[in-house]
Amino acid sequence: MGNICLLDRSCTSSVQFNGCGWVWMDSGGNIQLVGTQNFSRRESALHSEVEALRRAIENILQHSSCQSFRTNCKELIAKIKEPHTWPSFATELERIEMLHICFSDFNISYVPRAHNQISDILAKTTRSFHRKLHFIGCSVPVWLSRPLQV
Repeated sequence: MGNICLLDRSCTSSVQFNGCGWVWMDSGGNIQLVGTQNFSRRESALHSEVEALRRAIENILQHSSCQSFRTNCKELIAKIKEPHTWPSFATELERIEMLHICFSDFNISYVPRAHNQISDILAKTTRSFHRKLHFIGCSVPVWLSRPLQV
């Protein structure tokens, strides 16, 4: 599997925040770092996906040399690989393109949802907070891993 960063986002139209979660795993599949953050709701689920990727990249750049990202959102991958075909996402994609400069071999690819469960749980849990939240650590804290009431 290699040194990878799995990421996901969670959003609904009925809450104030969207959530994103990411997990950095080493080549042995061991979790090295997890992160989660909420942010104001975006205009669409795809805008939230792009925002979640940007935040994951920024955090990984500070804490790891990982350059390989995985998401279960095929539309996000299409936007990253051909940004010029998505003019309504130009501003968001430009930010991500500027972050690419920091990587010697950035790549993003698809991972099935079943292999992205930790990121998904982090994103859903963080979305449910009623105040700003940003967490980075070596494991998921008890207060974040509680069963979800969705």
